[in-house]
Amino acid sequence: MRNLNQFADMTTGVVYIHSAPVALCPHVEWALSSTLNARANLKWSAQDAEPGLQRATVDWAGPVGTGARLVTALREWSALRFEVTENASEGVDGERFCYVPGLGLWRGSMSANGDVIIGETQLRAMIESQPDSAGLAGEIESALGTAWDNALENYRMGGYGAEVTWLTQRVG
Repeated sequence: MRNLNQFADMTTGVVYIHSAPVALCPHVEWALSSTLNARANLKWSAQDAEPGLQRATVDWAGPVGTGARLVTALREWSALRFEVTENASEGVDGERFCYVPGLGLWRGSMSANGDVIIGETQLRAMIESQPDSAGLAGEIESALGTAWDNALENYRMGGYGAEVTWLTQRVG
């Protein structure tokens, strides 16, 4: 018989800082270090999509829910463009968060293969609230985070070849 409390305690994920003004880079490192209780010594590189900005990527490991805590720490600076992923683990869906100045924050549940999950209740609410197919299509695009993906795509491409840092959260 399966224990009903079998959920993963630990998970992994990635923080993508797609663009940050140089002056914010040390603050971002401090926020990540503080949240993960581990020294974040990021390898910053130029963001080719927007000269003058920096980018960095860090893989992390920590308790389930760490992704949301990282987002809370990074939202302090509205000039950042970032994504945080938390991988799916036993009994827990993954999550992806995107922040873009002007659009704000988007959050989506993620399947193990990285697809956005839109639940039945959410779909039913969209269908009931939209009088036509165009309105429904817009609701679905919003739920999928399409505007955030479009806004971040050039910044994602600007990061190829950048060095990735790995952090494991110290617990206790």
